[in-house]
Amino acid sequence: MFEKPIDILVNQAGFYGIPARIARGRAEKYLRELHLWDKRNDIARNLSGGMKRRLMIARALVHEPRLLILDEPTAGVDIEIRRSMWAFMKNTNEAGVTIILTTHYLEEAESLCRNVAIIDEGRIVENDRMQRVLRKLNYQALVLNVDEPLERAPVLDGFPHVVLRNEHEIEVEIARGQSINALFESVSHAGLTVSSLRNKTNRLEELFLRLVENKPADAAPAAEQAS
Repeated sequence: MFEKPIDILVNQAGFYGIPARIARGRAEKYLRELHLWDKRNDIARNLSGGMKRRLMIARALVHEPRLLILDEPTAGVDIEIRRSMWAFMKNTNEAGVTIILTTHYLEEAESLCRNVAIIDEGRIVENDRMQRVLRKLNYQALVLNVDEPLERAPVLDGFPHVVLRNEHEIEVEIARGQSINALFESVSHAGLTVSSLRNKTNRLEELFLRLVENKPADAAPAAEQAS
């Protein structure tokens, strides 16, 4: 890692018999796509952890393989770079490269992957196409911000699992197939005004938690007072 990033990539390409002229073009391409071009002449060991990770990805791609295995590629990078790397991985996959990705960022897995395997303590607890896996989650938790200050969780018709998070936030379990409009109607009947709504977690994260807790995906958790 005492070499420059540009030299590392050109030398890596040389191991696969790629001529220097082509190797330099590819090195520039991947360094630019991974936002490392301005660091091309720096000493690689002086790069940040996130930059070193991106350099490793560029090194793995410089000979243009058909299969790319990435282990936690976005760990330790900021949100802006993470999003740009997501776009890069999508483009790479659409160009015909199969990517095997390991990640603890379940939002990342849901956004990028067509197939997913969930591993808990070395055991595969789920392995299927992403959409089929997500369909097994029959409940999701929504967080509603309400204008009126609350002292206790309101009673909402058709939605038995309601948790008071704080005086202006409630958490509601909504079953797959239930209408958001029905939720808003029930909230309105309770005399509340909703100012915003969001998912408590992304869908894959919710399913993951229920799988590793040995909880059926279609079983809604009992409501508890949030601390």
